[in-house]
Amino acid sequence: MATPIILDQQLCFSIYQAHKVFNHFYTKALAPFSLTYSQYIVLLALWQYGTLSVKDLGARVGLDSGTLTPLLKRLEKDGWLTRSRSKNDERKLDVALTDHGQAMQEKVYERVGTCLEWIGLSADQYAQMRDTVLSVRDHLADIPDNYFDHLDDAH
Repeated sequence: MATPIILDQQLCFSIYQAHKVFNHFYTKALAPFSLTYSQYIVLLALWQYGTLSVKDLGARVGLDSGTLTPLLKRLEKDGWLTRSRSKNDERKLDVALTDHGQAMQEKVYERVGTCLEWIGLSADQYAQMRDTVLSVRDHLADIPDNYFDHLDDAH
């Protein structure tokens, strides 16, 4: 007999609930800028790394081109960034902040902060929790896609 799975004891459920609450927090925090959370993480990457190819940007923020392209089009339409052919390789599309996108960095940072003050963790606790979540992510990412295939054959 299988061991019962208790919902409130599941790490995945706790992460899911935290994800929902984070989304709500960022929806409210980013509302004055008309930004979604996905747009915000794209801007964070550009503020940190500068101009990136669409491919490199997607890898940095974990979004595929099907999700990233419409998001970038919207940010471009709203004046945050530009997309242009790479001078080094015309097959690549580079993404760069506009003057507006660069000027808004400080205002967005001031509004959102680092979440430390909002969630009541010390800098050390915050880093430890982030590292633990990253470890969970990495362990799950290491599970091969065919991991459960042999279980399907048993039923």
